Amino acid sequence: MVKVACVSRTLRAGGLRMRCNGNRGVKHSMSTLIGTLLRQARSGWQSRLAAAVGTACAAWLALAPVPAAAADSAVKFMAKVGRELMAATRTRSPGVIAGVIKRYGDVSYIGLYSLGSYRSQLPTSERTTYYDGTARFIGRYAATYAPKYPVAKVEWANESVRGSGGIMVDSTVTLQDGSSYEVRWLLSKHGGSYRVRDAMVAGFWMTPLLKGMFEDYIAQNGGNPRALVAVLNR
Repeated sequence: MVKVACVSRTLRAGGLRMRCNGNRGVKHSMSTLIGTLLRQARSGWQSRLAAAVGTACAAWLALAPVPAAAADSAVKFMAKVGRELMAATRTRSPGVIAGVIKRYGDVSYIGLYSLGSYRSQLPTSERTTYYDGTARFIGRYAATYAPKYPVAKVEWANESVRGSGGIMVDSTVTLQDGSSYEVRWLLSKHGGSYRVRDAMVAGFWMTPLLKGMFEDYIAQNGGNPRALVAVLNR
């Protein structure tokens, strides 16, 4: 699989700026994909969230069927998720996409983690609405951003990787212009299956970025997480 080496990474209040060294084609692809999204991050909190989730969703919605020879259950799961998301994307309905995300994403974990220090302040009775809003938000931006990056193919690692944080599945996404980049998917066990918990693009994970943005927005609105819940459900 093609490796992307990130040699410099700087997180600032107005957004994330990244410089990557490596293959020129990969560098151009990542610059186009991530740079465009993260430049918009400086214009406001919703655009910053779009940058984070849009990057991952552009790759998520591009996932291709798993190679027939693969036997790893986690790899097969990700291929199934990809097929259903591709079908949902063709409907151009954010609600349909959000439904698939709720079905296969570990939305409760992502949501609670992203509340950070404000987690305890959101009543349990209001968390379902918050989770729904988070999935709806991701669905809207996935529908907007994923079609901007037409994918030629997706290659999978033959086996998943077990780690302390969960189960990881690696993929290499090749765009129609020939450039490629890597995405690592973090899964959690859910009964006899899995849920998608996070995605790493160009060397950084999505949920910590979402956490910073969610906390930032809540802090700017009186420290009340209900303000975030309200805007996610608009």
